[in-house]
Amino acid sequence: MTVYLLIDEPVFPSPSEAEPDGLIAVGGDLSPLRLLNAYADGIFPWFRDEEDVFWFSPDPRMVLFPSELKVSSSLSRVIRSGKFEVRCDTVFPEVIEACASAFRPGQEGTWIDKEFTDAYTELHQLGYAHSFETYLDGKLCGGLYGVSIGRAFFGESMFHKTSEASKVAFYVMVEKIKTWQFDFVDCQVETDLVKKLGAKPVPRDDYLELLKKAISHPTLKGKWVL
Repeated sequence: MTVYLLIDEPVFPSPSEAEPDGLIAVGGDLSPLRLLNAYADGIFPWFRDEEDVFWFSPDPRMVLFPSELKVSSSLSRVIRSGKFEVRCDTVFPEVIEACASAFRPGQEGTWIDKEFTDAYTELHQLGYAHSFETYLDGKLCGGLYGVSIGRAFFGESMFHKTSEASKVAFYVMVEKIKTWQFDFVDCQVETDLVKKLGAKPVPRDDYLELLKKAISHPTLKGKWVL
């Protein structure tokens, strides 16, 4: 396989050209147009070194269909208790900063550097990126952010400072996009958390077909309100 060096034009090679680990291209920038084109092609940026962005299209892809969300008994109790308040699109920069500083077992540091933070904040300002935020006693204690195109939500990262806080944000996000008839949540790669929440591996070719259908619908741009 070949890893492509991106040109200035915001286009990507076919995901079928990806390496076994999903790496498909290096380079380019994180401009809004390039990011939106990447997601629409089934590709996402995962990290960057001092000079280059690394772009991936893994096979299989972890996907959550809203109707298949799994809520454990412990999470259900927390949701019913009403101890958390969840808001949407009120403190996007704080959410992405919290995701960047979150400790992740097995990982050294984070891929969410200043360039990523600035890029996704710009996507938020353009109405494509959204945050779901969990509060306890008025203080931000968990949340997630992602990108929305058509009827697909591309989850990027989650964080929690209080147990179950990020899961509650995820639950509210899925329930909300379900009311808008979204087709799926793209969870990108397998983790224990997304598996427990109901995400499952989908072959890349099948994912791309689902994606093509999802992005054929109009995008719900702008600030989301719960």
